[in-house]
Amino acid sequence: MGSKDAEPVLPPFDDCLKKIRALDDTMELLAGKWKLSILARLCYKPMRYSEILNDIEPLSGKVLSRELKDLEANGLIKRQVNDTKPPSVTYSVSDYGMSLRDLSDKIAEWGLLHRERIRGSFKEK
Repeated sequence: MGSKDAEPVLPPFDDCLKKIRALDDTMELLAGKWKLSILARLCYKPMRYSEILNDIEPLSGKVLSRELKDLEANGLIKRQVNDTKPPSVTYSVSDYGMSLRDLSDKIAEWGLLHRERIRGSFKEK
C-alpha cells in the first residue's frame, strides 16, 4: 500500500547533472546584460546597428559590437552587409536563434510575474 507521505520519485542524478550542464551552457551563451534584449528585438524585425544602439539605452557601441559578434559567432543572428552608399549592415535572427524565442517568451512571462510579486510585496509593507 502506498503512503501519503511517500517521497517523490526523483530522476537519476546523472540526468540532473546533464540538465545542469545544459543550463550552464545556455547561460554562458546568453550571458551579458544585453544579449537576450538584442535577440528579442531581432525576433520581431531585422535591424541596423544604429537602430539597435538607439533602441537599447544605455547600451554603448563597444558593448553592442561585442554582443553582436558573440551572437553571430554562435549562429544566433545573421549579419548582412547591404549594397548601399554608405555601406550599412542589417542584423536578423537566424533560424537557430528563433529556436530561443519560446524560451525568451517564457523568461519574459516569468519576469512580469516576478515584477508584480515584488511590487505587491512592497505594497504590503
